[in-house]
Amino acid sequence: MITQEQFQELLSFEPTEDKVLSLYLSTDSGEEPIESIRLKAKNMLRDASDWEEDVQAIETYLNHSFDWTSSGLVVFSSQGGEFFRTFPTAVSFRNRLRIAPKPYLKPLGHLLDYYAHYGVILVDRVGARFFAYHLGELQETDGYMGEEIHKLKQGRGSSAIGRRGGTAGASREEENARRNLREAAAAAVSFFNNKPIRRLFLGGTAENTAQFRDLLPKQMQSCLAGTFTMDMNAGEHEVREQTIKLLQAANAEREKKLVKTLLGTQASGGQAVVGLDDTLQAISNRRVQTLVISDGFRMPGFVDHNSGFVVANLTKSPLSDKELTEVEDVIDSAFTLSLNQGAHVEVIRDDPELEKAGKIGALLRF
Repeated sequence: MITQEQFQELLSFEPTEDKVLSLYLSTDSGEEPIESIRLKAKNMLRDASDWEEDVQAIETYLNHSFDWTSSGLVVFSSQGGEFFRTFPTAVSFRNRLRIAPKPYLKPLGHLLDYYAHYGVILVDRVGARFFAYHLGELQETDGYMGEEIHKLKQGRGSSAIGRRGGTAGASREEENARRNLREAAAAAVSFFNNKPIRRLFLGGTAENTAQFRDLLPKQMQSCLAGTFTMDMNAGEHEVREQTIKLLQAANAEREKKLVKTLLGTQASGGQAVVGLDDTLQAISNRRVQTLVISDGFRMPGFVDHNSGFVVANLTKSPLSDKELTEVEDVIDSAFTLSLNQGAHVEVIRDDPELEKAGKIGALLRF
């Protein structure tokens, strides 16, 4: 699992004469045989035949060091394998290979943004289980068990008030269940209190999750990203798989809203730009608050690393090509510069509206 410090190291990588091979792989051996995944990696690496030592370093790692227990893998190799970093992840990636002066980081940035620090609570009428995840990996778990709910057996007692097991028994059962939910909610607050949870999911029956939600403090309610039906005794692997699917669905919805906000703000003359030239100009002027990029968008261009100036079209540049460094992918340079300026970056998958608008845009600070 990658840390923010490791991501920052990659972001600060100083280019050399050697290229960096950035390999992203889906390595879920439950979905595809290991040999088939290895073959796909080998076929992708054929495009890097001019960097034989780096290719060999990656293939050696896949064949002898990687344990194939993770759903995703990122590998960076440069300088004949002298610079070599591997990051197994619990979330799979779209297979891709990039060869560039610096590590290709957009998919990794997407992972750190979308799958960082989320929590799950499974709840029933007796207790609850708590899970803290980061990047799809379990960090900590705990639980609370209250008083067992004893239901009346069919045929015993009566619904008449005062009869044995009648409404008084049912009332005790409901009160025990409400007390268990209240105490489970208090235990959940204690468990998540010092954890930087961004999103929270509730699992259980619709009735139990609805009641439990109302017992949580407003701050935790504001983090709720979804509910799902699951048995209290489900295995952790089931919990993780279900919540990753929910995260993906929630993030897809968030992406649509973000693109709608971007395009609407720009169309109304607000603080937003769309299209390559205007967006790169905004980055050069350090105006970007949120950079929005279509996944896979690439374009050659030019950069002045000292000033942070970036441009794709030289006719738009006050600097000559001799004063600039030519880059194979100016979008990747825009990504790095924006992060270094403190901007937020969103990589958007499969959004036709963003594609029509030029595949890139930005919400601006001013």
